[in-house]
Amino acid sequence: MKIALTMATLAWGLLAPTIGAQTAPDNPPVAVKPTPAVSATEESAIQRTVEAYLRNLYAFGPDIQVTVSAPKETGVAGLLETSVSVKTAEGAEDAKFYLSKDGKYLIRGEISELAKDPLATNRSLMEVKDAPSIGDPKAAITVVEYSDFECPVCRNLHEVMRGMLKNYPQVRLVFKDYPIEVLHPWARTAAIAGRCAYQQAPAAFWKMYDLIYDNQEIISAANAWMKMSEYAGQIGLNADSFRGCMASPEAGAAVEASRANGQKLDVNSTPTVFVNGRRLVGADPHLIEQYIQYEMAQQKSSKTNDKK
Repeated sequence: MKIALTMATLAWGLLAPTIGAQTAPDNPPVAVKPTPAVSATEESAIQRTVEAYLRNLYAFGPDIQVTVSAPKETGVAGLLETSVSVKTAEGAEDAKFYLSKDGKYLIRGEISELAKDPLATNRSLMEVKDAPSIGDPKAAITVVEYSDFECPVCRNLHEVMRGMLKNYPQVRLVFKDYPIEVLHPWARTAAIAGRCAYQQAPAAFWKMYDLIYDNQEIISAANAWMKMSEYAGQIGLNADSFRGCMASPEAGAAVEASRANGQKLDVNSTPTVFVNGRRLVGADPHLIEQYIQYEMAQQKSSKTNDKK
């Protein structure tokens, strides 16, 4: 479900483009040097106008920090892009907006260039070579999930995929770490544990994956390290090697690299799933299956046409 950190951020959740996911609060907007098309004075005025509008619309009081990034060019005539970050004592959320260059209109949504294949772009950005995967490496359909082990919606996705994969031998599942530490204090520890299981034996990752999600409710920041070591023993990993890996900078760096890859794809909520590059956020089994079946139908149609 959408995280409701306070009543104010619950209202902020109305701005979000997706439901059924947990939003990363730790990707602050990056200030972009204004282009000559927007003067510094105009830029500042636009930022103040957007902030005032959102504060009024969503009743953001002075205790809530609203940061509007400097507008930047989008490549679309008359349209600028900005990021808005809302922070409270409990956490934060970010969202991308578009602005008309005259400062009159604020637009929430995505820009799609019709001449480009967005799925091909997504696939090209995904780094899956050294990521845990299950299924035929040459499978016609690849599902890539960016997940957080402490995220309850990600646990729901785990259940969905565990039940669904057995029905689709055409599907390969790839796991990418995307821990949201500000919301989930033990998520990174679990991610490192998964990475260390994978390094010892790739197949062991999926056993660790199951154990963490199946026991999510009893894991805490205080016992996470002990629980990860316990699970490593249950799946037959070498205890000394596992503990050494958990303490190594390399395992942590691998988790950070996975997260950075997700950011290239504008992942800011968990779980975010790509089915052959087609994005969905959350754990909706019907939508995941719809995407899989659509890909299967497209490939069947393509093979039929090739035979003609």
